[in-house]
Amino acid sequence: MSFAAPWMALIGLVVPLLLGIVWVAARRRRRAVVHVSSVGLVRSAVGGTAWRRRIPAVLLVLALVVATVAAARPRAWLAVPSNSTRILLAVDLSSSMCITDVPPNRLVAAQEAATQFIDDQPSGTTIGLVTFAGSAGVLVPPTTDKSVLRDAVAAFTTSRGTAIGQAILVALDAIAEVDPSVPPTGVAVQAADDVPLVADAIVLLTDGSNSQGVDPLTAAEQAAARGVPVFTIGFGTEEAAPSVCDVSQLEAGSGGYGGSGGGGRPGGAGGQTIDEAVLQEVADMTQGQYFRAEDADQLQAVLADLPSSFATVHKWADLAAWFAAAAGLLAAAGVGLALWQDRPRRIRGAP
Repeated sequence: MSFAAPWMALIGLVVPLLLGIVWVAARRRRRAVVHVSSVGLVRSAVGGTAWRRRIPAVLLVLALVVATVAAARPRAWLAVPSNSTRILLAVDLSSSMCITDVPPNRLVAAQEAATQFIDDQPSGTTIGLVTFAGSAGVLVPPTTDKSVLRDAVAAFTTSRGTAIGQAILVALDAIAEVDPSVPPTGVAVQAADDVPLVADAIVLLTDGSNSQGVDPLTAAEQAAARGVPVFTIGFGTEEAAPSVCDVSQLEAGSGGYGGSGGGGRPGGAGGQTIDEAVLQEVADMTQGQYFRAEDADQLQAVLADLPSSFATVHKWADLAAWFAAAAGLLAAAGVGLALWQDRPRRIRGAP
């Protein structure tokens, strides 16, 4: 918790000043001498022990202290639900997606998981598609039309190279097109430690490591400066397996069956080429998360759980009203108790 107007806490100096005045007045006050024949009559007339009669004063002092805190405008950095999240799904279409360690191959498993993810989103959710191999581009700008998104996913084709950093920058520019609070990547933005997250997120799925273009960490700095979290997913296993894609899964002019290993590695078989350290650091820098999925079921589970992670945004919540209300309740309790204690009472045994 922090304070938006900490200088207002100086009002709190009034509390010890008032207590000092009360103490001095009590010392100087002359006490009237009353002769009574019974101590019991005095206790009955006073109506309670001395400590009970101090409770109203304590409550009023507490009310002043809490009111001072309210005047300083306390605030807290809280996660609050967002109903306007835009999701940019960036999918790796490098030729290593033809590897068959995830049957029938990684590409088909990714297509099925992405389609399921799109179908599971509530009506009206805005989703965009970015694909990347040797370069990156926006396949579908952010839209609520699920049929357009499904058709685009079904038409995925692989190519050579893995440009993870460029994919992040392209996704940021796609967000900037629809969210005026996010500057495009061509605009210089000063990085800061307390940048609030916007109502947008990038979900990046890859089975390899960056082989060309912009460094992923450089791109992550751009996302962090704009408050856009990047959730990274490493997909595939460490097992060596044949790389097989049919003609419909290959970019025009790239040849027939087979392909190359991930991250620009040649060969007809492949395994784990994921740079998990970089993907983890990208997620950490942008306040996102890194996930590992070794098969189709794990990938679908990760995508199914993602909305609970980025359907919230962090904002400063003003707590002054709550402290002011607490101060009012304490003051009311103190005054009420004082009036109740000072009500007229009948002395026992009096006629």
